[in-house]
Amino acid sequence: MKRRFLILPIIAALAMATCSVAHVLVGTLAGVVVDANGRPVPHATVTLQGSFGDQPNATHSDLNGHFAFARFRTGQYDLQAYSDGSFSPWVRRITIRSHRTTEVTLRMPPKADVVVNVPRH
Repeated sequence: MKRRFLILPIIAALAMATCSVAHVLVGTLAGVVVDANGRPVPHATVTLQGSFGDQPNATHSDLNGHFAFARFRTGQYDLQAYSDGSFSPWVRRITIRSHRTTEVTLRMPPKADVVVNVPRH
C-alpha cells in the first residue's frame, strides 16, 4: 500500500514535466517578395535562419509572391530571398512572437540592364 502512494506522486511529477516540455512557444513569419517596382515575385526562394547562425530553413513564394514559415520557435531570425540570380538584402533580427504572425516584405534589387555590343563588319 505504501508503494502505491510513493509511485503516484512520481508519475504525476513526470506527467507534469512532460507537458511543460511539450509546450513550446511558436509563431508564424509570413510576407511577400516584391521586385524593385513593387510587383510580386513568384517562385522566389526565401531563406530563414536564426539570428545567431542556426540551421537555415527555406520555402518558396507562391504566384502572388507570398510565403510563410509556420510554427517556428519564438526568437529572432534573419530572412533573405533569391530569384533570377540575385538576392534581396538580409532583413535582420525579425522577432517571431508566440501565437502571432509577423509580416515582412522582401524587396528584390533592380535588375541591371545588360548591354551587348555587337561589332560591325
